[in-house]
Amino acid sequence: MAKIVFLSGAGLSAPSGIRTFRDAGGMWEEYDVMEVCSTQGYAANPQKVHKFYDMRRKELASKKPNSAHEMIARLKNEFPDHIAVVTQNVDDLLERAGCKDVIHVHGILTHLRCLECGTIFYHGYKSQEGALCPACKTSRVRHHVVMFGESAPMYAKMYEELDDAKLLVCIGTSGQVINVAWMASWVEDSILNNIQSDPNLDRYFKHCFIMSATEAAPKIEAYCRNFLSKELGFDKK
Repeated sequence: MAKIVFLSGAGLSAPSGIRTFRDAGGMWEEYDVMEVCSTQGYAANPQKVHKFYDMRRKELASKKPNSAHEMIARLKNEFPDHIAVVTQNVDDLLERAGCKDVIHVHGILTHLRCLECGTIFYHGYKSQEGALCPACKTSRVRHHVVMFGESAPMYAKMYEELDDAKLLVCIGTSGQVINVAWMASWVEDSILNNIQSDPNLDRYFKHCFIMSATEAAPKIEAYCRNFLSKELGFDKK
């Protein structure tokens, strides 16, 4: 089965005003990553970590999907059996753009996880203070975002989708967290979209769009439609 796998990183949501972590002006300049995003930091001061994610949820509430989110959602909705959408991002902007079945490999801000029974539940954009697990009613809940020092179970799903892929489309990722260069070697065709060129990464991809995700979105959509037209034997405009 012909399949396109979209894999997105921080650059997808940056045009929507979601701050990146590693770039200049990113959150790592304000926070010690090991204090707020690691299992060690959580064990040492869970309240500090809770407040960090409370703030991020509050910030997310005012953000809106951009045209690149909408492009991915549009293609996914038109070709649900031939496109998989994977994101490293913990925002919900793809879902708000109407995208179905998004695979969040690092979790999602709008959900909490119960530390007693493991239930994952929607919480929205508010503080987790006073939140109770809907299954077992405990208050021992935490953010549903993968921290440094713990496993990311959805990676297995990502690799499963990649096994069937013929085209990999990477948008807004440096390849520092997930080795997208290695992944590009798995597929017949590949697209990379980043706002800045990185020759050490670019060379692994057959097509590179060095521009913002919103600028690249029409080019990526046109390429994907042409690809699916050829693979599926029909023209879908």
